[in-house]
Parts: sequence; structure tokens; C-alpha cells
Amino acid sequence: MYTQKYMQNEKLSPAQAMQILKNGNFRFVNNLKLNRDLLEQVNETKDGQRPFAAILSCMDSRTSAELIFDQGLGDIFSIRIAGNVITENILGSLEYATAVAGSKLIVVLGHTGCGAIKGACDDVQMGHLTALLEKILPAVHAEKTITDNRNSGNADFVDAVAKLHVLRSVTEIAERSVIINDLVAQGKVGIVPALYNVSTGNVTFFDNEAIIKEAAMAIAEGVV
Repeated sequence: MYTQKYMQNEKLSPAQAMQILKNGNFRFVNNLKLNRDLLEQVNETKDGQRPFAAILSCMDSRTSAELIFDQGLGDIFSIRIAGNVITENILGSLEYATAVAGSKLIVVLGHTGCGAIKGACDDVQMGHLTALLEKILPAVHAEKTITDNRNSGNADFVDAVAKLHVLRSVTEIAERSVIINDLVAQGKVGIVPALYNVSTGNVTFFDNEAIIKEAAMAIAEGVV
């Protein structure tokens, strides 16, 4: 029942929240999704919500967080914007998710073959999109491992920039939000970068770059 899960979410650690998402992506990739009664979940969540994680992902139609992590209604906050860029509104949404609604984990989820990343790699200038792509340009300039064909036609370059962009975004969230940074310092919230492969369905979590204050990041058994 949702009420039981609500109470469990109160006790979740950031590392446990991440493991739930990893388990969900495993089910998604292996076509083992949990059997859910979505209408029952509508009824169970009508009086409130307590999502255990907040996922900042791209607006790409292939990257629905609920699907790729096999989560139901009321499980996660899904924040979507082209290029999963960080803005004042995004930071405010993440602060609400963690400080008010009690989410234990923030995931910055990029993806392979991202159109916004490609646009930034090509320095596209187009209306309001120009300002959005400018937020990705620092990752384009910082990517130094690939020296040839540094444009949207080079899939390896695009994906390298996408990875670097999520890594930099995690740092940016912690640096720009005093509220989230304090929660991380207290061990109540974690932030992790990740990349979704649109060809395989796999999500790679960059655990070594995660900002999670937990000894050994211990994972409790039986977490689904």
C-alpha cells in the first residue's frame, strides 16, 4: 500500500534510494516491470505524495523517468527540460522536492544522442533555444579528450559532452543551492549524475562522482 511505502520513504537513505532506481532500471531493461494497478495508485495518492527521488532529465520523448526506472504514481518527481540544464526554476523545484516533500535523492539524468547537446556542440543560434544551449557550452569547451570532429556528427563527442554536462550539473546544484547543500552535508539527500543509453535502455550511474555523505554507501537488503 502507498501508506506503507510513505512511511518507508521516511527511513530511506540516499544510497538506498539510488539502489531502488538501479533495480527499477534492471527490471525495465529485462522486461520485468512490476505489476501495478495505476487506478488504485491514483486513489492511494489523492491526499498527498512523498516521492523518494527527484529525477532531472531531458524532455526527449524516449527518456520518461517513470518508465526507465519502473516507478509508479507517487514514487518520483520527474523534472524535464531540454538538455537537463540547471536554471533558477529547476533549482527551486529541486529544493521543494528535497526540503519540503522529503525526496532523498536527486538524479541528473542525461542521455546518449541528445539533441540539445548536439545543438550546443554546433553552437546553434535559434530564438530562445540559444540561451538554453549556452548553459551546455561550458561542458562542450571543457571536453578535451576528443580533438577531431568536435560537432554533432561525432556521436562519441556528443556523448562525452553529455556525460561531462551531468557531472558539472551535479556540482552546480550543490554549489548554487544552500538548501540542498545543507541537506547533503547532513546525509539526508544525495545527488548523483547518470546517463541513459537510448539504444539499450540501460542507465549508467556515475557512483564515484555522486555527492552522498554515507559511510561506505551501505545498501540495505530487500530494497526494491
